[in-house]
Amino acid sequence: MPGIEVAKSTVEKYRPRLAGPPSPAWRTFLDQHVRDLVSIDFFIVPMATFRVLFVFIVVAHNRRRIVHFNVTEHPAAQWTAQQIIEAFPFDTAPGYLIQDGDGLSGERVTRSIESLGIDEVITAPASPWQNAYVERVIETLRRELFNHVIVLNERHFKRLMSSHLDYYHPWRTHQSLNSDTPDGRRVRAVEPCNVVEFPAVHGLHHVYLPKAA
Repeated sequence: MPGIEVAKSTVEKYRPRLAGPPSPAWRTFLDQHVRDLVSIDFFIVPMATFRVLFVFIVVAHNRRRIVHFNVTEHPAAQWTAQQIIEAFPFDTAPGYLIQDGDGLSGERVTRSIESLGIDEVITAPASPWQNAYVERVIETLRRELFNHVIVLNERHFKRLMSSHLDYYHPWRTHQSLNSDTPDGRRVRAVEPCNVVEFPAVHGLHHVYLPKAA
């Protein structure tokens, strides 16, 4: 009641005790299984014709790699299930797959995930922070690519995306990877040299390398 002070020891004395050990936090789960986790999600890209493309991506948590992507104007559960099968050929399936369980998923998608021996993890409704890895990659794709170009059609999108991944995986650094890249890059010795600039992603980005002697 208002105006009544209760000692912390009194609250702890009468507070109900859990029957077993506390459940690990969501962050703990991610940290413990980061090497065996992938996330999937959709985002949309408008085209010059004012139609919308639905982009499906699969992100591996440990190195922030985009292991698969595809695009369609007419997404459906059957199409999504096929993308999951194509993303993990030849026994490359991870242990866990995180998704938000939106309307583009469903029983067919769940069956495809289970057929690969993957444990499906569904995030809570309206909780994008529970799928933060893929959400961050989507933000990066928008900020570094699709906010700067007008997509003409599916073929144009795939060409842009493939070009970006050729830059993103070997050259794009991440603070969460200690300024390394998804593919990993060789650390060069600091010494005076001439540097050559190479355009990437049709000039949206650049790569800087020492000039050969």
